[in-house]
Amino acid sequence: MKKLIFLFLFASSALNAQPPADTRLKGLDTFAARVLKDWNAAGVTIAVVEKGKVVYTGGFGYRNIKKKLPVTENTQFAIGSCTKAFTSSILGMLQKDGKVDLDKPVRNYLPELKFQNEYTNSHATLRDMMCHRTGLPRHDLSWYASWASRSEFLERIQYFEPTAELREKWQYNNFMYLAQGVVIEKLTGKSWEESMKEKIFIPLGMNNTNLSTKDMENSPDHSLAYATKDSIIKSIPYRNIDAMGPAGSINSCAKDMAKWLITWINGGKYNGKEIIPSSYVNEAMTVQMVMGGGVPGAENPDVHFSGYGLGWGMSSYRGHYRVEHGGGIDGFITTTGFFPSDSIGIFVSSNQGGVSSSIRNFIADRMLKLPYRNWNKYLLDAANKSKDAAKAVVKNDSLGRKFNTQPSHELADYTGTFTSKGYGNIEITLKDGKLFSKFNNIDIRFEHFHYDQYKAYPQDPAFDESDAFRVSFHTDDKGNISKLTIPFEAGVKDIEFEKETKKMDVSKADLEKYTGEFEFAPGQGAKFYIKGEKILYAFIEGQPEYELVPVDKNKFDLKIMKGYSVQFESNEKGEITAVNFIQPNGTFKAKKK
Repeated sequence: MKKLIFLFLFASSALNAQPPADTRLKGLDTFAARVLKDWNAAGVTIAVVEKGKVVYTGGFGYRNIKKKLPVTENTQFAIGSCTKAFTSSILGMLQKDGKVDLDKPVRNYLPELKFQNEYTNSHATLRDMMCHRTGLPRHDLSWYASWASRSEFLERIQYFEPTAELREKWQYNNFMYLAQGVVIEKLTGKSWEESMKEKIFIPLGMNNTNLSTKDMENSPDHSLAYATKDSIIKSIPYRNIDAMGPAGSINSCAKDMAKWLITWINGGKYNGKEIIPSSYVNEAMTVQMVMGGGVPGAENPDVHFSGYGLGWGMSSYRGHYRVEHGGGIDGFITTTGFFPSDSIGIFVSSNQGGVSSSIRNFIADRMLKLPYRNWNKYLLDAANKSKDAAKAVVKNDSLGRKFNTQPSHELADYTGTFTSKGYGNIEITLKDGKLFSKFNNIDIRFEHFHYDQYKAYPQDPAFDESDAFRVSFHTDDKGNISKLTIPFEAGVKDIEFEKETKKMDVSKADLEKYTGEFEFAPGQGAKFYIKGEKILYAFIEGQPEYELVPVDKNKFDLKIMKGYSVQFESNEKGEITAVNFIQPNGTFKAKKK
């Protein structure tokens, strides 16, 4: 009963919003109410522009359900990856100023950016990065929900396995837009955020637009983020992505985004003043790389091509050339696009669900005077098919399970810190007889699957059961748990996380007993000595010195050589008498001289 009342009140609120004055958009208010109800969503904000004027800016539904606060033309929504066109536009401006060439190797401007492939290192350009053709797949779980810094993310790129050669295929990658932001910082001597405000927000009068969820929270008119589970809408925390800002951290409103769209429709000019170079505008909305789709089908017969420009995607829409980009970050789904040949622009952002595409297409059909098509039903059916497919994946995964198996170790042996140079750390702990972990600030619950494999379930509103993943633990030649692997990215090897050895704290006085000379055989020896405050080193003639890390009583690991350690022997008085060098190819003993 409560649910029925809620939907009735919700629909009434949407209907009471200010309807568009333009007769072409007659019925948009009632359509928006129906879409919000069908998708069980909270609210939506909309901007429609034509040539140099605003046709409509406004909103329907709620920006805050609990407080019954309505969406307005000034309500800030997170626009996610619609940010990308903003970031690339600044590079277009810098190119006009002669400060950068989009077709020169990016290493000329950002030598810190490294790829696994040396050919890519030498030849990848900013244009390649802008149109997603560097050969790298997404690797999104390296950055998503992580508090790593912008520089740390840049450092991680060199450890990402590619799935294609440079310019071989289109593969969306957020890290390449992060790197563009860093290039902007290098060239301007200012932060990406400062350049964004100075070069775009201020000239366009986008005074109600910002670059961080912290700033959005302080805005007097902002939308909460929502998610629906079991037909119940709940507010969820904002996802702070400041470090990945150049790829998707802009928060804006319909009134401001209308100015952005007018600028693109008018070849980069706003109120007669050039904001974005016209030459760059033409390049940005021209296909630079063919995407994977674009073949007409029975359900959508008038899609004839699909490509990507510079921060924008291109496709045909019922016989019209459309330039568009989507954006999705926890609780928000956005679409920003325009039809350059028709001088029409549309911005739609919702605070949950698939509302945006249905409303965008409704508006496009009206503005372009196209025959009616039931987009809401089509997109709802597609969403339901996708949900069914996700459920099937979960069901099929269980078919390969070996029942009645046990882990090879005590559960405590699976705990500790596991680290990857490309993905950061996973902390695994034991509580009440079960394994839990923390990865990128997401809590994860483990359930035993079979043998040394576990099913990991993220405990986060952005994930559901279909997002669970397999974690496989591996042992070294000594039988110890040494690493885990996770299939975080399709098409590449499972991501490896090496188990960190827990370092013991040993005083300098206690380390003294390990110092001295040891002999394997006459003329063949090893020396142990202390450097700095309390770091023990080993030196064997003909080899570099090795820093040792204390891990157990009388035992040290070689810091830079995985699988190598030294174990000291002592007599009844506790005096060191010998040392064993433990290596994968055997153990070698040296007696103290």
